[in-house]
Amino acid sequence: MPIFEFRCLKCGNLFEKLFLNRDGEVQIECPACHADSFERIISKTSYKMAPGNGSQTKVTRKSCSSGNDCVTLEIPGHGD
Repeated sequence: MPIFEFRCLKCGNLFEKLFLNRDGEVQIECPACHADSFERIISKTSYKMAPGNGSQTKVTRKSCSSGNDCVTLEIPGHGD
């Protein structure tokens, strides 16, 4: 059930709309001015890595049975 963001072309209001069924028709209007002219906008995303001991990725090199070097990555938070 995706939530999409829209901007009203009449008043500039930003609003979200939850789509319960992707196949069905949905009536969309601005909740502020009730206009039906709008544009879909791309949402901004963000994340933050928590600081602390072991928050760095650890790279380990060793010899493999094939005779080549093998590299192992240890990513914080995975397999702890």
